[in-house]
Amino acid sequence: MLELSYSTPIHRLVAHVDMDAFYTSIEQNDQPMLRGRPVIVGGAKGRGVVAAASYEARQYGVKSAMPGAVARRLCPEAFFLPSRMSRYKEVSELIFSIFSRHSTAVEGVSLDEAYLDLSHLGLKDAPAIERFGRMLKKQIATETGLTASVGLAHNKLLAKLASDYDKPDGLVYLPDASIDRVLAPMPIRRLPGVGPRTAQKLQGAGLLTIGQLQNANSEVLFALVGDGHSELKDRALGIDHRPVKATRMRQSISQETTFEKNISRPDEVIKNIATQAKQVAERLREKQLWAKTVHIKVRSGGFSTLTRSVSLPDLTQEAGLIEKKATELFQQWVQWHPSFAIRLIGVGVSVTDVYDS
Repeated sequence: MLELSYSTPIHRLVAHVDMDAFYTSIEQNDQPMLRGRPVIVGGAKGRGVVAAASYEARQYGVKSAMPGAVARRLCPEAFFLPSRMSRYKEVSELIFSIFSRHSTAVEGVSLDEAYLDLSHLGLKDAPAIERFGRMLKKQIATETGLTASVGLAHNKLLAKLASDYDKPDGLVYLPDASIDRVLAPMPIRRLPGVGPRTAQKLQGAGLLTIGQLQNANSEVLFALVGDGHSELKDRALGIDHRPVKATRMRQSISQETTFEKNISRPDEVIKNIATQAKQVAERLREKQLWAKTVHIKVRSGGFSTLTRSVSLPDLTQEAGLIEKKATELFQQWVQWHPSFAIRLIGVGVSVTDVYDS
C-alpha cells in the first residue's frame, strides 16, 4: 500500500473501487490453470475484437478494443476465451452486495467499478480509514477470489485518482494534506475528463502535468478548451462537489454477431436480428425478467458504431415483439444508409424483474 502523509481530518469520505482486470481475473479464478498466463476475452474469431486482457497479456501491448488479429500477433501464446457475460454479471452482483453492507449510497459506474459514500462511518483519521479499506478489499477477495484497487478521499475525483495510483491490488488514501504533492507531478492525461484531443491541445501549449495546469492562466485555458476551462482548473486543483448518487445499475440482455465478412444485404441483417431476438427472449424467460426497451447496435466495416433504442408500450418476454421493434430500428437506419457494409449487428433489451400489470 502506498503510504501518504496526513494531517487534516476529513468529514466527507468517498471510496472508489475498481476491480482489477475484471473479466480475465474471473476466468483465471474459475480456471486455475490460467493463472499467471496471458488471457484475452474476445477476439478469438478472425474479425473479433478484444473485450478484455489480463495483466500478463497487457505486458505484450494487448489492449481492449484491439482487433483480435493484432492481439494474436503481439501475444501468440495467449489463451483466447469467449465472453461469459452472465458469469461476469453474477460476480458483479456479489461485489455490489458487499458494497451495500457498508453504504446506502453506492453509485455503479460499470459492472466492476463503483463509488461509495462512507461519510456516515465517522472515520476521521488515516489509520481508521486505511483499516476500513483493507477490510473491504479482504471481503471482496474472500468472497470472490478477486482483487480490487481502492481509493479513498474526500470527493469522487480524488478517490478515482487514488484508486488508479497503485493498480493492481492497490489501497491509497489521499488526505487533504497530500493532494497538491500527489497531483502536481501527474501527467494531465491522468486527470478524469481529459481525453486525447484535450490532452493534445494542452500539451501543445506546454501544459504537461496537472501541476502546470493548476497554475495555468485562465485566459490561456479558455483559448485552449473554451467554456470548460473553469471546471478543468477545478479538477486540476482536486475540487469536486458531485455527490455519490445511489443508483441501481441498469440491467440489460443482449446478443451480438460479428461477421467474418462485411454484409450489405438488409435481408441478411434482418435474419440475424430474428435469431438474436429469439435468444434474448429465451434469456428473459430463463431469468424471469421483462423487457422495457429494445435497442440495436450496428458497427460498420470502418468500425464506427451506432445504437438506437425504442421504449415498449408494455413489458414483454415475446421474441416476436422484440424482433419487430429491432427490425424497425434497423430499417430506420437503412433509410439514411442505403449503401452499407456491416461487420456487427446486435439486439438487446433493458430489463426489470417486476411485471407491473
